[in-house]
Amino acid sequence: MRTILIVGIGAGNPDFLTLQAISAIRRADVVFLPDKGEEKSGLNALRLRILDHAAPGNRCRTVAFRSPARPAQAPVYQEGIAGWREALVASYRQLFAASLAENETGAFLVWGDPSLYDGTLAALAELQASGMSIAIETIPGISAVQALAAAHRIPLNRIGEPVTVTTGRRVAAGEADRLSSFVVMLDSHAGWERFAGEPAEIYWGAYLGTPDELLVAGPVAEVKDEIARLRSAARARHGWIMDTYLIRRPT
Repeated sequence: MRTILIVGIGAGNPDFLTLQAISAIRRADVVFLPDKGEEKSGLNALRLRILDHAAPGNRCRTVAFRSPARPAQAPVYQEGIAGWREALVASYRQLFAASLAENETGAFLVWGDPSLYDGTLAALAELQASGMSIAIETIPGISAVQALAAAHRIPLNRIGEPVTVTTGRRVAAGEADRLSSFVVMLDSHAGWERFAGEPAEIYWGAYLGTPDELLVAGPVAEVKDEIARLRSAARARHGWIMDTYLIRRPT
């Protein structure tokens, strides 16, 4: 039986790897690298650096594969995601048939933690349910949410309050307008600007834990332009950006 490891590799710093993740990477015969186009090619360069850190001299194979693009916008978002996942399942089926022998172990190196805004687990579960004989193991990782709180030296929650983790798309749609404390990931909408007209604070971070780490904190109205400037410059330099932020309103 083929074994598939879904390894959470943290937010970009090789030191974020857990001992369990290092052990899993060293077990792999093959590490699969998703090709998401030139704009995100730097992500695989980071994956390879993390691979070298976890298993120096490791002789496992690396296999690149074309990963279908997640829909940024769709008339009905859930339908767009369903189509994307169907394409991802088909891609995995072909990938394993071509590049993973029956008794080998393959690994996906997933940013942050596999349970948080990543489609790998769900796609592999569908593949398994369709009849493909694969064993799936999940190794948790340090998410950008955890790394953000550590970088700013703050707890995520205030006493007795919950914290919502959501996306920029949902913030832009108004989902967070009545929340007192929330974390935003995957934001291509500059959603923090929505809260510039009220006494809200933001804790923002990009490339968390890496030498390129960027951090900004303060009232949204005062720091929104700085965040926009840093974000634009970083995207121009790297071709991609991974940022996360926490918004807090007065209680």
